[in-house]
Amino acid sequence: MQRRAADGPAVSVVIPAYRASGDIGDALDSIVQQTCHDLEVIVVNDGSPDTDELETALAPYRDRIRYITQDNRGAGAARNAAIAQARGRYVAFLDADDRWLPEFLARQVAFLDAHAEVGLVYTDAIVSGESPLAGRRFMEKAPSFGSVTLESLIAQRCNIILSTVVMRRELLVDAGGFDEALRRGQDFDLWLRLAFRGVRMAYQRVVLAERRARADGLSGDSIAEIRRALNVLQRFATIPGLPPSARTALRARMNTLDDSLEIEHAKCRLLEGNFAAARHHLSMPRVRRLKVRLARLGLRFAPRLLRTIYVRARQPMPVPRPAAARHY
Repeated sequence: MQRRAADGPAVSVVIPAYRASGDIGDALDSIVQQTCHDLEVIVVNDGSPDTDELETALAPYRDRIRYITQDNRGAGAARNAAIAQARGRYVAFLDADDRWLPEFLARQVAFLDAHAEVGLVYTDAIVSGESPLAGRRFMEKAPSFGSVTLESLIAQRCNIILSTVVMRRELLVDAGGFDEALRRGQDFDLWLRLAFRGVRMAYQRVVLAERRARADGLSGDSIAEIRRALNVLQRFATIPGLPPSARTALRARMNTLDDSLEIEHAKCRLLEGNFAAARHHLSMPRVRRLKVRLARLGLRFAPRLLRTIYVRARQPMPVPRPAAARHY
């Protein structure tokens, strides 16, 4: 990837846009409200079918952003296109449907300025949207524990929210940016490759962003999420020279994800009323936790009652979208 001159702004903000016309204004408003003003904003239209609407939404901000268009090649390719044009010493990622609190960039940049040994820092975020997790912190669902290492990333003990990442541009360029062959999970793949290269990462537990969820918690989305993680880990496992500790962590995590995939399939079959298939999937996990054992008993003796209880339990509670992220 191309290197840019070092005389640019402190931060280059990278936003890929695909079917983002309804949300991107809020994302850009959250950038305008930043207390850190030494930045540039690069928006990449990834061949979006709503280009006319997107450009209308961008019109009030055109004097504040750099706008790039390309054929649809995926979010990773869109981010790489922006990175190739970035001039900042740091790169910050923001998805078009997420937002930052006003002090986000100032606090993240200050952290990196104070910790020269750290190449990447991320934070917690509040979850909003049509989700049972709305109103909760992301790290309640996907915590970060201990140091961010290759093994903790593989085990997903440390979970990085892309829209809260600020990192040193040179390290990102040296790693080759995002893998454009991956349409999903490019960020997880990048964090693994950076850790393998020895890049130190850190996090701040403070909530500095809003992450909008699109029906998170539904089994179909959970299945896709698990499959994405499995795909990334399987690809990563082919890299030569991985340390034994990483290979051990890979085997353990992929086994856990395989078990989780069977459980999510069982939930789908339960919703469909296909109780025999649900029982089959629940017989597959290697580790059978108490909930799995209780669900198997329910499927055996009272499957319709179990389905009714599950349908009621998974209904999201209506939580109003926060009017401004600064309240957190």
